[in-house]
Amino acid sequence: MRAFEALKARLSGRATQDPTGDAPTSGRRTSKQRVHRGRARDRFNARDLFAEAAHGIGARPGRLVLTILGTVLGIASVVITVGLAQTAAGQISRQFDAVAATQVVITPAKAGNGDDARPKGRIPWDGAERVTQINGVVAAGLAAPVDVEGRRVTAVPVNDPSVADRTSPAVVAGSAGLLDAVRGQVVVGRFFDGGHDARNDRVVVLGERAAEQLGINRIDSQPSIFIGDDAYTVIGVFGDVKRRTDLLDAVVLPVGTARQDFLVGAPEELQIHIETGAGSLVAEQGPVALDPNSPESFKAQVPASGSSLQENVQADINAIFLALGGIALLVGGLGIANVTLLSVMERVGEIGLRRALGATKRDIAGQFVVESVVIGLLGGLVGASLGVFTVVIVSVVQDWTPILDIWVAIGSALLGGVIGLLAGTYPALKAAAIEPIAALRGGI
Repeated sequence: MRAFEALKARLSGRATQDPTGDAPTSGRRTSKQRVHRGRARDRFNARDLFAEAAHGIGARPGRLVLTILGTVLGIASVVITVGLAQTAAGQISRQFDAVAATQVVITPAKAGNGDDARPKGRIPWDGAERVTQINGVVAAGLAAPVDVEGRRVTAVPVNDPSVADRTSPAVVAGSAGLLDAVRGQVVVGRFFDGGHDARNDRVVVLGERAAEQLGINRIDSQPSIFIGDDAYTVIGVFGDVKRRTDLLDAVVLPVGTARQDFLVGAPEELQIHIETGAGSLVAEQGPVALDPNSPESFKAQVPASGSSLQENVQADINAIFLALGGIALLVGGLGIANVTLLSVMERVGEIGLRRALGATKRDIAGQFVVESVVIGLLGGLVGASLGVFTVVIVSVVQDWTPILDIWVAIGSALLGGVIGLLAGTYPALKAAAIEPIAALRGGI
């Protein structure tokens, strides 16, 4: 009420002062010029507009905090969503580069379609050694399924009829570099080497799940498994395979042993671990290294583009969470509109007095629009700051590299002002439409 009386006194004083600001005895200007200059001085200028808006905003700090809370949450949600989406996409892209983007698989090309398709060529048994000479190749290994012709794979040689039959683990032939090529880790013991392969030693390594199925968890006692009636010494157990995870359920033996004991004809595929960015080079030169005369007999699977994956992941995450941020912004905008409309209703007397003393509808509407825009900007600045801070904290906790476009933060802060402008338009028009006589009757 005190502010209202001060406004009333100030406006009344402005209206009764000498319009020209000169002494009454001055006759240098005409009466029309003095009236025109007086109206120019009495006009509600930008300085008065922002002063009145600042007073209206700061008059109730508690209400101001509650009003901008919705905008703060909405803007913070948008910044956090975009920031975490960009950061997560970067992390996924990094993991993608570490696995899929560093893997090339070469298989024999097929001639024909469907069941009648036949391989055009055969991967040579020394194919791994050939491709390791290519620049960018880190490791290479051959893999081929082994047909054990119905023989069971067990950890005991005795076939007990009273024990229910279990599905035997698959048997796979591999070269010495296979584990490195598929990015596996030895858990217990060791992986076989080229010497085992050359000597056709009856040794095997087990995937973790195959070892669990066979009941083998240690190798210090040199346990053996049996494929049919033939014993094979277990020299290691491996796990944490990034590619060809089916090998965790398999028994892997050297290709030389598989060729001797099971007459394996040719490798099924060649797994190649490459450096990032070497995919196109290895895919082009790999088939030539395997067969210079017929490189078209082989098919190289090249890693997909990491950037496209990153964009797709980021788009999917943004589509989900930006919807939530939009809802929060809608709630914030409705909150600003509601409080501004309530402020108009509470200040009907003030509006009527100002209209009676010469304020135009434009002056009244402008004040409430400015108040709404300033409230929205405050909410946008606080929300954008809170969002950036949250993205950084989450990235530090997760040991990620925070990624956030600076224009997202700036644009989000300005978005708060836009929300305030849209939310304050209707209350401002409502205030401008108040008639002075009706306002003074009800407000004073």
